[in-house]
Amino acid sequence: MNKYILLGDGHIPYILKKSARARRARLSVYRDGRVVVTVPWGATEALAERFVREKAQWIIRKVEYFKLHQGMNTPKSGKQDYLKHKGEALLLVKSRVEYFNKEYGFAYNKVNVKDQKTRWGSCSKKGNLNFSYRILFLAPEVRDLVIVHELCHLKEFNHSEKFWNLVAITVPDHKAIRKELRKSGLHIG
Repeated sequence: MNKYILLGDGHIPYILKKSARARRARLSVYRDGRVVVTVPWGATEALAERFVREKAQWIIRKVEYFKLHQGMNTPKSGKQDYLKHKGEALLLVKSRVEYFNKEYGFAYNKVNVKDQKTRWGSCSKKGNLNFSYRILFLAPEVRDLVIVHELCHLKEFNHSEKFWNLVAITVPDHKAIRKELRKSGLHIG
């Protein structure tokens, strides 16, 4: 269902989807400028509109980021792109995990590269480290931060001060990198 909200001089068009599987409101901004809000099946349209208003600045930054970086060498979403790049991404991620883990010495189970669309990486309770194949197209310092971030979740499964102190061991400028990411509309933890 196509909707929009008015904000000052402009408006934000968005697609509202209701999902029986959704537990909370979720927002996606795509490279082509589409904004999709997914809410639990029983949620009201007013809840979705309030959610979009709360996230308006983030949406605007994300849309501007995609406009600014239009045509850059990033893969389009799709199974073929995933299959084309997953091997190279897996080799890169495994080598960087091994490199950083020389410092940490954490035990982990598997390292996987997936076609994750909403996260750069994740760490499971079983010790599996999962990364989006799109990590291949990030700047090296950003890529390393994503990898170290997930690696440190093996020890601290939260974003406490202890966690960020662990990250700082190998990425001492993580705050500056995260600040630049936020400006661009990308986020890591």
